[in-house]
Amino acid sequence: MIGFNSHDPLMLLLIAMAGLYAGTQNVLAGGGSFITLPTLMLVGLNPLSANVTSTVGLFPNQVTSSVAGRKLAGGVHTVSLRNLFFISISGGIAGAVLLLNTPISVFTKLIPWLVFFATAVFAWGSFIKKSNQVPQYLPTYLTKGIYFVLGMYGGYFGGGIGFLLLAVLTISGQQVRMAAATKNMLVMAMNASAVAIFAFSEQVDWAAGIALMVGAVCGGFLGNWLMHRLPEKVLRGFIVVVGVTLTVWLFVRA
Repeated sequence: MIGFNSHDPLMLLLIAMAGLYAGTQNVLAGGGSFITLPTLMLVGLNPLSANVTSTVGLFPNQVTSSVAGRKLAGGVHTVSLRNLFFISISGGIAGAVLLLNTPISVFTKLIPWLVFFATAVFAWGSFIKKSNQVPQYLPTYLTKGIYFVLGMYGGYFGGGIGFLLLAVLTISGQQVRMAAATKNMLVMAMNASAVAIFAFSEQVDWAAGIALMVGAVCGGFLGNWLMHRLPEKVLRGFIVVVGVTLTVWLFVRA
């Protein structure tokens, strides 16, 4: 941990700039938490506090993304969007409670593996060409169980959750545009429940969280303006580089 005070105006400005980039990145390609998590750790937050504060700070950006595409979202097979939404909320609650009951020392050892996993998922979702797969029709109870587990992961850590959801939704038969909209709705649901719990936690650094929030909301507007002006693969590539660098750094300092 570096001995910066996250309430110092310069540190808050740095956090807001990270939020601006993350909000823009989330609109254009996803993966904004790969920027906010290391930034919050660099200014002095422990990994658990950084993860919680990042989730809270990026939440308004996720709300706007989900609302924008809500009409395209849908359910899978016999499980309606409404059911998926509430399953995601339940999973998010379970993941958030589990996170807050994880000792900081344990989470510090666990987070390099979580970032490694999330980076691998992000790289797979961004650059590896998928074959045309036949939709897999699973039993209703198994489908619900899968989305509950995804919700838990979203509430606990959340890195790469967008690509995990996209993979599951498209394999289940949703077209890409519908899957993207459904993914945004479900990620918002997971984080809504997590944020509701995190708001009462001592792990939230509210000064850093509000700075992140302001930056991320502005980034959402900037991202919409840049959407057709920047090459998406360059942005995705940058996130993978950040993820690999962060993974190595976390393993070295663990």
